[in-house]
Amino acid sequence: MSVETFDITDSIRVTDAAAKHFSNQLTRSGSKAVRISLKESGCNGLSYVVEGVDSKAETDLQLDLDNGVSLFIDLEALPAMQGTEIDLSNEGLNRTLKFNNPNIKEECGCGESFTV
Repeated sequence: MSVETFDITDSIRVTDAAAKHFSNQLTRSGSKAVRISLKESGCNGLSYVVEGVDSKAETDLQLDLDNGVSLFIDLEALPAMQGTEIDLSNEGLNRTLKFNNPNIKEECGCGESFTV
C-alpha cells in the first residue's frame, strides 16, 4: 500500500486577475484570507460562498497564491470544485468572479446556482 499526497493546486486554479481581485478585497475589508465554500441555494441546488475570514476552519484546505493571498477551500466543497478555474470577468462596467467548473451538470437561468 502506498501513501499519496494531495496538492490542492492540482484541483483549483486561480488566474492572476482573480488573485489580484482577492488581494484588493482583503485590503479593503481588513480580513486575512479568502474562504470559498458551497451552500444549498437557488433553484438548482448549490451556490458558491466567497468570504473574507481571519482564520482557517478545521475543515479547510489552504492554497497560497503567488501574490501572498491565502485561499481556504472547504474540504466538503472540494469534490464539487475539482478542476475549477477561478477568474475575474470584466463585462462593461461590471466585474464578476467566474467559476469555470467542469463538474457542473446544470445551471439555473440566472446563473446563481448549479448541480454537479
